[in-house]
Amino acid sequence: MRKIYYRKLVRDKIPEIIANRNRECECYELDNKTFKKQLMKKAVEEAKGLLASNSKKEIVSELADVYDVLSEIEKINKISKNQVSLKRRENLKRKGGFINKLFLIWSSDEKYKTNEIKGRSR
Repeated sequence: MRKIYYRKLVRDKIPEIIANRNRECECYELDNKTFKKQLMKKAVEEAKGLLASNSKKEIVSELADVYDVLSEIEKINKISKNQVSLKRRENLKRKGGFINKLFLIWSSDEKYKTNEIKGRSR
């Protein structure tokens, strides 16, 4: 038997699904601190799946996965849907939405915050 190593958070029924295919796996339960960190990694993984989607059906499936992970992040951090909704409205008011489809090429504003790694100047 060849082992394929994943070393990642999986949904609760994955070991059962693997066993139903007459295959084996090894899992263990994470402590809350590690679970929180792995949920964040899972959010990135699922967002990458969304990026790789090629059809509406795939987009819907990946969005559902993203929503499930985000919902679990809310739950484990005791964040209410209302808190997120209020912050979304605040962000919309402060930063705007995406109606204008703007794509930022560059900026001389060193205080502009982004989650992306800043590129080098050319």
